[in-house]
Amino acid sequence: MAAASLAPAAAAAALLSSKSASLRLYSAKPCLSFSSSGDRAFGGLSLHRSLYLQQPLLAKDSSSTWESKRPRIVASAAAASDASDSGDAKIVEASGFAEKYPALVTGFFFFMWYFLNVIFNILNKKIYNYFPYPYFVSVVHLIVGVAYCLVSWAVGAPKRAPIDGQLLGLLTPVSFCHALGHVMTNVSFAAVAVSFTHTIKALEPFFSAAASQFILGQQISLPLWLSLTPVVLGVSMASLTELSFNWTGFVSAMISNIAFTYRNIYSKKAMTGMDSTNVYAYISILSLLFCIPPAVVMEGPKLLQHGFADAIAKVGMVKFLSDLFWVGMFYHLYNQIANNTLERVAPLTHAVGNVLKRVFVIGFSIVIFGNKISTQTGIGTGVAIAGVTIYSLIKAKMEEEKRKGAAPKV
Repeated sequence: MAAASLAPAAAAAALLSSKSASLRLYSAKPCLSFSSSGDRAFGGLSLHRSLYLQQPLLAKDSSSTWESKRPRIVASAAAASDASDSGDAKIVEASGFAEKYPALVTGFFFFMWYFLNVIFNILNKKIYNYFPYPYFVSVVHLIVGVAYCLVSWAVGAPKRAPIDGQLLGLLTPVSFCHALGHVMTNVSFAAVAVSFTHTIKALEPFFSAAASQFILGQQISLPLWLSLTPVVLGVSMASLTELSFNWTGFVSAMISNIAFTYRNIYSKKAMTGMDSTNVYAYISILSLLFCIPPAVVMEGPKLLQHGFADAIAKVGMVKFLSDLFWVGMFYHLYNQIANNTLERVAPLTHAVGNVLKRVFVIGFSIVIFGNKISTQTGIGTGVAIAGVTIYSLIKAKMEEEKRKGAAPKV
């Protein structure tokens, strides 16, 4: 009986041993980190490999890229037992749709990421056109997201993971920086054109590189610094002739860049094996607690005096409440989908996708709102985006090579 119970394990061991010359084992380490774009705040929040989860060891063909091969699974325990008796272990093709058509599934995730992000930005700006209270709207974004997480916990999808004092201490500074960056981004959205805010936020890789070298002491290569030059020049060109320019929008967007940079720094210290959905839920709750006090202080009296009444008079109670609910839902969902997308693709693919996402948002916002931009602003925006593209490609390639070099071989 004992020998029979060990047969599946023996078959799997024999399979791995026989394939050791051509297979490489990969195991993702639990680590919380964020992308330099600052979008997938948790996954993504715009997140390059936003939250690496502890996964079972997966066999992978060393000659393939991780996106080009269809996943394969070892036969079930019964099949493995039969294989061990005959001396041959079997590998069978996974039969699920996602395993058969990974490119289609990944493409769907990218589409939903872009779609939800564009819809969020458009609806968010439309709300600010009749309800210019970004501190309160930022709180609404998080309230809807937290409610979504609580409902998900209540139905067990996913099951709530317990949190202790140590993890709470690690997530608190990350949450504070996320809250600050989120609020300041919304202040900028309310003050200037959406396209201009996204152009300014293209500077975030510059702040991240500066913080890495001068605060963390990590050496940034010369090619990376050179790739940031067109980013700085492009943003400067766009700012000088931006028709919607005002200092509130510009400064708040710059503060959000700094906040997200420090979020990146603190996130590197937050090591956790908790799944990304639970981590995002806890960070959303903590961020909400940080956002409520400034919203009450900065906008509370105005909202009670005339803010709510003016908005209801302009669009009606039903549309006002509906807009607030859906903008919060789109905010939460696009961050969650962004995290799912990051877990499916290589850093290089995500780097390109993240840049294209920003181009989509800028382009659609200009078309939807009819924003007029000067020739210099258009050129500056293009130069900045090109610089971010080059920077992202170089950085992602370096991370890919570093990861491949650190992967254990058997």
